[in-house]
Amino acid sequence: MNTLALYRGLAANNAWSNLRLHRACAQLSRAEYEAARTSFFPSIPETLNHILTVDWFYLDALERGGKGRSLFADRMPFRGFPEVEALAAAQRASDMKLVAFADRLTEADLATKIDIARADHTQRETVADTLLHLSTHQIHHRGQVHAMLAGTSVKPPPLDEYFMSEELPLREAELRELGLPIR
Repeated sequence: MNTLALYRGLAANNAWSNLRLHRACAQLSRAEYEAARTSFFPSIPETLNHILTVDWFYLDALERGGKGRSLFADRMPFRGFPEVEALAAAQRASDMKLVAFADRLTEADLATKIDIARADHTQRETVADTLLHLSTHQIHHRGQVHAMLAGTSVKPPPLDEYFMSEELPLREAELRELGLPIR
């Protein structure tokens, strides 16, 4: 696997994992979905909204959109989409935007520096490091939602069946649904 294939695989894995996680969350009663929980953010919807708004933030930086923190200023403290269906649709659109970004990458693009608008300064990072950070951030917070689901009536879905070739039958229909390569 070359470097570009890795970044493309991480972007596709992100879309697939979010699809599974949001489908599980959609099965929760409203009370279970909104219940206070122990984690970095105090509920499932706040954690899912955080994932989405941070995705927007980094995608804007990667695409040099210039919107920076204004993308989520009106959604603090991470409650922009109270309904799981609307949140899932917005996340899917963001995920597919990330997949398209990764698909357009060249090796030279990975070393390109981008500006990330922080509250008190502009951070300069490479596209490669930003994509790795974004992937880690997504996995980190999805894991928290996964753990929170364990305390509900809905069984947390497997999110680790993406890269193994023998496990393709476990994800193939979802990859087709997302329009992602069958790998």
